[in-house]
Amino acid sequence: MIRQEAEKHLQQTFNLTKFYDEQWLTIVKLLKGEKVLLIEKTGFGKSLCFQFPATVFQGTTIIFSPLIALMRDQVKKLSALGIAAKCINSEQTPEENTQIINEAKQGKVKILYIAPERQENSEWIEATRQMNLSMVVVDEAHCISVWGHDFRPAFKRIINLVKLLPQGIPVLATTATATKRVELDIAQQIGDNILTIRGNLMRSNFKLFVVKVSSEDEKLMWLGKNLHNLPGTGILYTGTRIETEIYSKWFEHLQLSSTAYNAGLDAESRIAVENGLMNNKWKCIISTNALGMGLDKPDIRFIIHTQIPISPIHYYQEIGRAGRDGLPAFIILFYNPKDRKLPESFIESGRPAIEKYERVINAVKSELLGERELMRHTNLKQHQIRVIKADLMEQGIIRELMIGKNKKFEFIPESKPLSTKVFDELRKAKFADLENMIAYVETSQSRMQFLCDYLGDHASHTFNNCDNTGEKRIKVAVSPEWSEKLQNFRENYFPELEVESKGSSLVNGVAASFYGVSHVGSALHRSKYQQGGDFPDFLLKLVLKAFRNKFGQEQFDLILYVPPTSSGDLVKNFAEKISQVLKFPISHDLLKTRNTKEQKEFENGYLKTDNVHGAFTFETPSDLVGKRILLIDDIFDSGATMKEIGRLLTNFGAVKIAPLVIARTVGGDLV
Repeated sequence: MIRQEAEKHLQQTFNLTKFYDEQWLTIVKLLKGEKVLLIEKTGFGKSLCFQFPATVFQGTTIIFSPLIALMRDQVKKLSALGIAAKCINSEQTPEENTQIINEAKQGKVKILYIAPERQENSEWIEATRQMNLSMVVVDEAHCISVWGHDFRPAFKRIINLVKLLPQGIPVLATTATATKRVELDIAQQIGDNILTIRGNLMRSNFKLFVVKVSSEDEKLMWLGKNLHNLPGTGILYTGTRIETEIYSKWFEHLQLSSTAYNAGLDAESRIAVENGLMNNKWKCIISTNALGMGLDKPDIRFIIHTQIPISPIHYYQEIGRAGRDGLPAFIILFYNPKDRKLPESFIESGRPAIEKYERVINAVKSELLGERELMRHTNLKQHQIRVIKADLMEQGIIRELMIGKNKKFEFIPESKPLSTKVFDELRKAKFADLENMIAYVETSQSRMQFLCDYLGDHASHTFNNCDNTGEKRIKVAVSPEWSEKLQNFRENYFPELEVESKGSSLVNGVAASFYGVSHVGSALHRSKYQQGGDFPDFLLKLVLKAFRNKFGQEQFDLILYVPPTSSGDLVKNFAEKISQVLKFPISHDLLKTRNTKEQKEFENGYLKTDNVHGAFTFETPSDLVGKRILLIDDIFDSGATMKEIGRLLTNFGAVKIAPLVIARTVGGDLV
């Protein structure tokens, strides 16, 4: 197919008139059955490089993508063009996914998007042998490499499929962010005779700023004062899920149009936010890095980071979502030297401690275990288990077995001892990346040039698009007016406790504050762990304010409190004071039937639930029939304790159980 003929097909199928030269070069190679690694900036049009040849080929093109939002967006657009496109992902029912797989086997699907994790599904593995595959695409290919900024163990499985492909089936790997080391690693994994096409990473339409601050308050105040002055709509990236809620509530307090987004939202809510972003429903979306990659919105006018990313690669990836239409976009990064603690903790937890690898090895030495069983045996989080098992399988220490329909892991006798060399090298490389991110903050040179150099684009450019090269610097001025606004917000914002579930009378409750983000946490710590006496009266006033904010003048028949694990009568005494003020009677009949450990000792939800399961009773169950109960505790963590007590009280006839606590933990959820 010559270019003139191809561009005619392009016009007819995609309503586009011509290819960029690098797009056409990539497409020519794929049409010849070759392997290509394409490294191009966000907004270049990498998706066309595989969508176009997919419409020319006779069979089905499989596109591995880590982002469900991207899949949905691309399938919607391709379907609108009359191209038979489908996606398989965890947000669809098993029946829906099976139906799509069957359609693909019958040749009814031209382009099939699928999550890399599907490579672990036996139904999918068998189906690929029956499909007429015309091309395999690895989108966000940096995820293949342990040196990449978003390595995912499941991507390793894609390579197994690629290596089984017959000669002449084209393979395309695409990414916007790959250092030379990552580029070489991807090329080596995909196989011989791969052509690397690396484009220009320059984004001259960006206006890049770094705002140095000395506190979180300064970030909140500057944004509260200036967000509405920024053009158009944009994304505000935070470091953790909790921060998305805090910033969202702060903007709501100021009547600034925004909403929060993170991986903890249910699928329906995520879709609603993504659609709202596309339609400019809000001034900004406040999100973890869960949002943005792959969303085809050309007119994002600003990207703001309240937390320093872990590397310049992460930063370039995230800011690359702005200004894809070529028009000016504001790129703002807040930086407080204390901020480095969060990315440092990411690095430390990115590869679990060696002791945790030994826990998994010792567990599977004793018996065959599945993923959930491993979590229970080792007290590790699901993400940690998945990283560890991928590494142990890579080193030939464990192997995967199918026992019926269940996946189990088995220790391989006489395997070599665990090698930590790669882990140590990777950790050092990640810390070096972080130092380079801080160097970006501190540089006096062009910020765009810094990013291009770091990512391997050494073309000669002249930039004047940052606060070091002509743009006016942004400084934060703290005023009494905005300090008062922030104080007022903090005294009137109370985190919700989401505990409702079907079949339980437990309703969502409220906390007076977050633990660890204010003086509330330090006061709790003094009383619980430093013999500081009863919880101070200011906490009582704050909790009562939270109660009235959530429940108004609602009346409750009874106050109960969670029996202590290790804090003596602190919660009991606190509940008695609440009873005295609200004039609700209090009962002391909620008791423990056995000792439990503090929930903070457990890393995953399974063990937190096991710790409290069946651990409570109520001495006079008849007293609960038809009653509305206010349930008091000091700290809310996973919610497992509240849910267990809620189940018990529901079974004894309580019609409403409302949790009220002093503080909700910040938690470890990051995206």
